[in-house]
Amino acid sequence: MIALSEPQSGKMSVPYAPDEHTALLENPPRFTWMPAVQEKGYYVLQYSTSESFEQLKTVTVQGIPYNLYTPSTVLEPGRYYWRYALAADPAEGGGQSGWSKVRAFTVPEGLPETPLPGRAERYLGTNTAHPRLWLNAQQIADFQAELAKDPAYCGWDRFYAQSVKRWMDAALIPEPERYPNDKRVARLWRQMYMDCQEALYAVRHLSVAGIMTENAAMIARAKEWLLHVAGWDTEGATAHHYNDEAAFRVAGALAWGYDWLYPHLSEQERAEVRAVLLRRTGQVADYAMNRVKIHHVPYDSHPIRSLSSVLVPSGIVLLHEDPQAAEWLDYTLEYYACLYSPWGGEDGGWAEGPQYWTTGLAFVLDAMNLIRGYTGIQLLERPFFTKTGDFPLYCAAPGTVRASFGDQSNLGEPVSLKTGFNIRQFAGLTGNGLYQWYYEQTAESDKDADTKFYNYGWWDFRFDEMMYRHDYPDVAAVPPVNGAIEPVKWFRDIGWVAMHSRMDDPEKHIMLLAKSSRYGSISHSHGDQNGFLLHAYGEPLAIESGHYVSYGSTMHMNWRRQTLSTNNIIVDGLGQYAGKDKALCMEATGIVEDARYLPDNGGCGYARMDAANAYLSHVPYLQRYTREFYFIGDSYIVIADAVDLSQPAKLDWLMHTLYPMELDGQTFHVNGVKADMTGTFVYSSSGELALSQHNRFTGVDPAELDGLDNQWHLHAQTAAAARHRLVTLLVPSRKGTAKQVSYRMTERGEGVAISFRDAASGASREIEVL
Repeated sequence: MIALSEPQSGKMSVPYAPDEHTALLENPPRFTWMPAVQEKGYYVLQYSTSESFEQLKTVTVQGIPYNLYTPSTVLEPGRYYWRYALAADPAEGGGQSGWSKVRAFTVPEGLPETPLPGRAERYLGTNTAHPRLWLNAQQIADFQAELAKDPAYCGWDRFYAQSVKRWMDAALIPEPERYPNDKRVARLWRQMYMDCQEALYAVRHLSVAGIMTENAAMIARAKEWLLHVAGWDTEGATAHHYNDEAAFRVAGALAWGYDWLYPHLSEQERAEVRAVLLRRTGQVADYAMNRVKIHHVPYDSHPIRSLSSVLVPSGIVLLHEDPQAAEWLDYTLEYYACLYSPWGGEDGGWAEGPQYWTTGLAFVLDAMNLIRGYTGIQLLERPFFTKTGDFPLYCAAPGTVRASFGDQSNLGEPVSLKTGFNIRQFAGLTGNGLYQWYYEQTAESDKDADTKFYNYGWWDFRFDEMMYRHDYPDVAAVPPVNGAIEPVKWFRDIGWVAMHSRMDDPEKHIMLLAKSSRYGSISHSHGDQNGFLLHAYGEPLAIESGHYVSYGSTMHMNWRRQTLSTNNIIVDGLGQYAGKDKALCMEATGIVEDARYLPDNGGCGYARMDAANAYLSHVPYLQRYTREFYFIGDSYIVIADAVDLSQPAKLDWLMHTLYPMELDGQTFHVNGVKADMTGTFVYSSSGELALSQHNRFTGVDPAELDGLDNQWHLHAQTAAAARHRLVTLLVPSRKGTAKQVSYRMTERGEGVAISFRDAASGASREIEVL
């Protein structure tokens, strides 16, 4: 008898789902459970309308190879029960374990229908000829016919002139060399993957253009590039274990070249390229599927991205030619259909922040478009994808700078053009004109995208443009005037809250962004629960501080990830856990308790957050840290902090800005270029605060700061106390103007009530402090 282990699910692992507490978002439900064995096992799943699993009311699925399953048919609305068992390899026969605990769930009416075809029928009718990536032979003929009528069809003229012709005469890129003494150097790591990205451009663009134009010389040159890259050492500097970014790009180059040049390769050349592609894809697949096991622990950014950047294109082009291809493609489809995205959920949020939304979604969109084109399986209809365009719209608005959380390689620069390209895909998918507006703003502002490594080293916009215009319809832009967007947008799935006024006009736009997230400081998130950012009138005022040097640099690990760099509080000089222990990072969480819009008295955006749990590793005597945000009358912000401790402690109220501040008693003033801001500590239960500022990056190697601009960091320190109540008023104003916000304090029982009023607009709010 096979024994069944049912380990407890934790924050870092997949859940047992669905259950009584699961609000289903789509039909059929996605079944997940903790693995019963660490190595590969097989499962039997049953789901039924009968609690006793009567045979005629029960569906039994045999031979499930992983701890997740998406049914191939939708379920009728109603109440269901499910259970699973561990089974022997179906090819070897044998029995199964006893059944797991029975869990119940309810399927409501009207859910989006998103079944996944089963393995037996998933690839029936798929093309066995080449090419398979993006276009097939008939679609190529149709494209050629359109080009004969219009040489600019789908942006072909720009793609051909700027992304193809240059590679005809360019020297072959040498195979990247290993690091000195095999010790990673950030500069060389980046150059290595950018060289591989250029090799991908050369192979893919020459192959596509050569076939499309039937240009023999171009096809020959594409073959030369392909065979050159295929000759690179699969265990060398571009191997997955050595530089995964380089490995992803090399595999992509081989897949596109093998697919599009297939009729022009000899049998020996095909065998050579196929063998190398199998080896390189196998390295990536083994890491994601067998070593990291993202179906067990789904919170690992690069292995998840490897599915879209490598396993999808390689799996498609090698399907019907090697059995491993179907295994890789099946795993990827089942992961995408069931567990994706681990970084967000029903609201479309992305806990790692907008830059990693951009990177992750760029490759996923490419992959899912390829999957749809080749297999007909449409994964982009899942609820996450239909809503995730909201995340950059609200949390990385056009025209804002340093106004979003998480690791960002474009830190200090406007929203990247690729973010706009991504959101345009969702405009084409959903017809949402706000998304099209977003794209048009980024296209207008980012004119020199190819000069930036985080653009050119990752994608070619002219190729992206051509694919999009071929695959998706035009959508009319809708500007985000008040009423077209939500004044308070709460991403419950990730614990971010965005408040906006006049997003449609950068010179009048005010954006307040705050977070307290269940993801803690895992992956590319930081120790910034209860933190906030403020961008107003075209100017970043309370900023995401620091600079992007490289992942793992002292700037990254000792400053940007730490609470010290955030607009937040520290306790006795200590902040939230944001170290290298992933489990502790995932435990250092916060929560948004409430977020809504209050329409009275001129209107007010409101959010209440609790981040006490995030400090427990460093400040075990912290019992409470709640922070309330009030964005009043689209004009000014009030922040109310409540901190309780089991022993007296000093707090530092932190804020960061690009400019030196003027400090005067309980007031600080930021003088920007387009905007100013006055901050006032209206109330402190422990007495007046001691204000100071500095322009140092604590704990950062001075060598990393060469050529980087200074920033200024405000510390407002309290006296020691076990109970702290702080109320802070922030009044941003356009340069050359001034706002008069008055306040009046009244004692009320054991606390105080503070009334605020904007003299010009009359927008007012009373806040109780207990």
